[in-house]
Amino acid sequence: MLDTLFKAYDIRGVVPDQLNSELVRRIGTAFAAFAGAPRILVGRDMRESGVELTQAFVDGVTATGTDVVDLGLMSTDELYFASGRLDAPGAMFTASHNPARYNGIKLCLPGARPVGEDTGLAEIKAAVAADAAPEPAAERGTVTTDDMLDAFATHVRSFVDRDVLRPLRVVADTANGMGGLVVPRLFSELPFDLEVMYGELDGNFPNHPADPIQLDNLRDLQARVLAVGADVGLAFDGDADRCFLVDDQAQPLSGSTTTALVAAAMLEKYPASSVLYNLICSKSVPEIITERGGTPIRTRVGHSFIKSVMAQTGAIFGGEHSGHYYFRDNYRADSGSIAALVVLEVLSKSDQPLSELRKPFERYADSGEINTEVDDPKAVIGRMSAAFDPETHPGMTQEWVDGLTVDVGDWWFNLRPSNTEPLLRLNLEAATPAECEAHTAEVLALIKES
Repeated sequence: MLDTLFKAYDIRGVVPDQLNSELVRRIGTAFAAFAGAPRILVGRDMRESGVELTQAFVDGVTATGTDVVDLGLMSTDELYFASGRLDAPGAMFTASHNPARYNGIKLCLPGARPVGEDTGLAEIKAAVAADAAPEPAAERGTVTTDDMLDAFATHVRSFVDRDVLRPLRVVADTANGMGGLVVPRLFSELPFDLEVMYGELDGNFPNHPADPIQLDNLRDLQARVLAVGADVGLAFDGDADRCFLVDDQAQPLSGSTTTALVAAAMLEKYPASSVLYNLICSKSVPEIITERGGTPIRTRVGHSFIKSVMAQTGAIFGGEHSGHYYFRDNYRADSGSIAALVVLEVLSKSDQPLSELRKPFERYADSGEINTEVDDPKAVIGRMSAAFDPETHPGMTQEWVDGLTVDVGDWWFNLRPSNTEPLLRLNLEAATPAECEAHTAEVLALIKES
């Protein structure tokens, strides 16, 4: 069960079948011992199971004599900000975009430093598996409360020049997730005309799943953007750390396009800096970083990996195709809200609508992320590797940094198992939409045959 729950960079599972109060209490104890800090910050999203699970976690932490600061309802990027600002470890209870029956925990060390498989999560898992609880402390830790939202909102707004912002019309679909609490506060002192869709916090997600990378979940936002003549639409996931954009013509921007846009803006402010991008981003991203005078650095998928590389390289910004955007001056943590404001600043300074502004940043056609449920993901990837063997296909290359990446020259694809669900994720890019469609069909047929 622990192998199922402990992912590459977080803990996640179905409540209570996989993740329950007793197990979470043990995780709290193990994390407190691992972190070795006098206090731990705890936040949660709006999922119904979060109240009971956070209480169990707090019980496990305080049993070790460690204090807890209960930050209550918040977004994941707000928890990372709190960890950086207060210089304390943190635990965020969320299952992000997963359905209501899921919950999970994202952990970090002081300064929002990541806790992933290679940076502590394996040790915490081993302690939980051994049920190696330390002797109860002579005195339990205390529990206090705090609210970081106003400080977080001020911090997010500091990434843009408010003097250049103009009254753009913005529609934000927060999908009954934490964006419903956070986004209005972020925009409260800015000149934008903001409309929030599905802003009521409801962990059952009554309107649509809180997973904006899936195009079906953007349809209500797209319709509203067209209906009110908005300049831009913003789609947030359940814990509001990811944001996807929709332009004035209701056409979605990929995570790669947003990464390229934000990278260009950050390089304008901080010339000759390094910028990270993950391996499923479009080839246009490193091209644009280089053209704008930056140094592109390619990474694995996942926040714990990217934060570590950002710390090692001093990169100013990092972007993922999945809609995670990392900023050096945000304690190297990700924030979809900061990325959204940076794009709105770019749009404010331009005399073009977003539908035109985006075009130079989109040089290839991509499939988007396509998920396929298979019985044995590793076996399927192995068979796909054999089907695209470079020894029998001259000019083709393979890479195993994160799943399987095959580069054929004028098109490429990455196939990797999900860290949170029994799925294979396919991302493919080609020179034209027709070629992309044809090659996507070809690769999907091979996956299904396998």
